Amino acid sequence: MTSNSTRTAPKALGAFAAGLMAATALVTAISVLPVTPATAQSQLSAEAVDPTKGFGDLVERVMPAVVNVQVKFANAAASSEDGEGKKQMPNMPEGFGEFFKQFPQFRNGMPGGDGEGERPQGGMAVGSGFIISADGYAVTNNHVVKDADQVSVTLKDGEEYDAEVIGTDPKTDLALIKIKSDKAFDYVSFTKEEPRVGDWVMAVGNPFGLGGTVTTGIVSALGRDIGSGPYDNFMQIDAAINRGNSGGPAFNLEGEVVGINTAIFSPSGGSVGIGFAIPASTAESVIASLKSDGKVTRGWLGVQIQPVTEDIAESLGLEDAKGAIVADVTEDSPALAAGIRQGDTILSFNGKDIKDSRDLARKVAQVKPGDTIPVTLVRDGKTMDISVKIGDMPTDPKMASKDGAEDEAKGVSVAGLGLKLVPAEDGAGVTVTNVAPDSAAAERGLKAGDTILEVAGKEVHSPSDVRDALKSNEKKRVLMLVKTEDGQRFVALPAAKG
Repeated sequence: MTSNSTRTAPKALGAFAAGLMAATALVTAISVLPVTPATAQSQLSAEAVDPTKGFGDLVERVMPAVVNVQVKFANAAASSEDGEGKKQMPNMPEGFGEFFKQFPQFRNGMPGGDGEGERPQGGMAVGSGFIISADGYAVTNNHVVKDADQVSVTLKDGEEYDAEVIGTDPKTDLALIKIKSDKAFDYVSFTKEEPRVGDWVMAVGNPFGLGGTVTTGIVSALGRDIGSGPYDNFMQIDAAINRGNSGGPAFNLEGEVVGINTAIFSPSGGSVGIGFAIPASTAESVIASLKSDGKVTRGWLGVQIQPVTEDIAESLGLEDAKGAIVADVTEDSPALAAGIRQGDTILSFNGKDIKDSRDLARKVAQVKPGDTIPVTLVRDGKTMDISVKIGDMPTDPKMASKDGAEDEAKGVSVAGLGLKLVPAEDGAGVTVTNVAPDSAAAERGLKAGDTILEVAGKEVHSPSDVRDALKSNEKKRVLMLVKTEDGQRFVALPAAKG
């Protein structure tokens, strides 16, 4: 189709897609609002509305920038299968497989029953999106346009345009598309203000292929981690969103986009008032990278980190269970070059306090590679400041060694810990051969085959080293560096004297 030609949109219900993602519509059709004159080129925002008088004025302002997205696939029955031959829902956002493992009841409530979804009949899918510039750039979800052969958008008055995918980011489930037209479009912008729990939100989209639909609610929670990816930081809203709302905007009362509707919690596949939106603060930087480079470039520190639990904080002498503790440092990484070590606890990054390991991962990813960033950390009970030149995240970053030594020998019991230990085969640490079922070690996830590398900051090579470290430890809890099949992590155990 030519770049600025239009055509009549198909019936909304006829474009309804069956198989959809676990939370909002997996396949989206961008719901567009009334077409604005080519001379408009206006940013659709104004004074905040008074919710006690209704949302009509707000709807009229923002609807011209919301679009329905229609996607066609060459392989209409392209239901995917996992390694065990089990069918998975098409276009499932990266990481949602783990989400369904944790919450199988929600998988069973989605179209296709036990995850046996297929492409919609005719190889088409529908979703939602919104225009962010007068020249026709629009935002939607990655799972909406992933693997699409053709993408088109429809405005509220029925005008339909072809669109091309500029770039996608599976890690945040965002995508940028460009409408093929010389027309000047009305558009909306991302908010610069962080939303608060309790703030009004208005969701607009294409639920069930019905076209422009408006629902309202409030921000129910912030910072939700639903297991969909490494940068989860979802805003939870109770404005009703359903299949087909994926990629659509959630507005504040000023007509600014505060989030991109992406997923719902639902045992039935319908809205139960628990929806998840990607915050504007996350989306804006990702979309900017997609527009300039067609991909997302993230900062890389090169550490394996974990949260500071109450037990770990107590063992380190920290007042609060905040920050991220470094369990391992990757070879040839910016962290190693800056002198960051195993056991360091990072409290601040680029002048901002670190809440936990997820918070640090998000902050590092948002930094432009090559920038030098100040880092505050605690090492051996002392606070220190260093500078790190952030690198470019590798497509396949090096990880710490995952090979844990395993010995089937009986091992030597360490009183009070519920562990049996033997020297590791390579001499680095001691290997756990048995864990008492009801012990503190078992509660914290230690298992046979794990290797203890350090106890109370001291390297250990034999069970006797472990006992000596325990005897010299003066804290109520002892911090151990443990290597597992998944990498390295710190574990704080009650400091029983062996």
